[in-house]
Amino acid sequence: MGGPSWLGAVLFLGVQLRALWPAAAVQVHTSKEVDAVNGTNVRLKCTFSTSSPISQSLSVTWNFQPEDLSSHEPVFYYLKEPYKLSPGRFKGRVTWDGNIERNDASIIIWNLQPTDNGTFTCQVKNPPDVNGKIGEVRLRVVQKVHFSEIHFLAVTIGSACVLMIIVVTVVIIYRHHRKKAQEKRTEVADTEFSREKENLKIREEKEASPLED
Repeated sequence: MGGPSWLGAVLFLGVQLRALWPAAAVQVHTSKEVDAVNGTNVRLKCTFSTSSPISQSLSVTWNFQPEDLSSHEPVFYYLKEPYKLSPGRFKGRVTWDGNIERNDASIIIWNLQPTDNGTFTCQVKNPPDVNGKIGEVRLRVVQKVHFSEIHFLAVTIGSACVLMIIVVTVVIIYRHHRKKAQEKRTEVADTEFSREKENLKIREEKEASPLED
């Protein structure tokens, strides 16, 4: 009687401990905020870690909530293979860019629009790891800088650089010619001084020599 009672107590304790032990959860990691230019493409990164081996039942769900905090909209779904969701604002503009074997569940959104401002959520389930915090990415779509402004800025900077190069070149050439002219004047002065010195020496020699009869 003591043996079965002891075994039953152990089994009961094990069940209670299992009930109290926290269930394994998938950890999802995303960028908190992403800024992208209107009309371009953006990669929304989502990686995950799980305590269980990756199974065929692993699923990835991407949803979107606009800035007006209206209801969530489906964006993308993965289960064994990527599925494109047909309805909604992201129809034809979302592609899978993840690699489940590398714990990557990222997607790419093409041709961004101002209406894409909002929060994207990435949820990964890998049974029995089905719980865990959902990853969130807040996307801000900013307007393009007008080409005319870029062109004007480039022309202004380019013109300033060219003007600076011209000024430096003129100064260098001016200093070079000035130095050459100074060297030439010095050379001429030295030549004249040497000539005068030679003439003076000749005159002194003539004056010092006796007159012939």
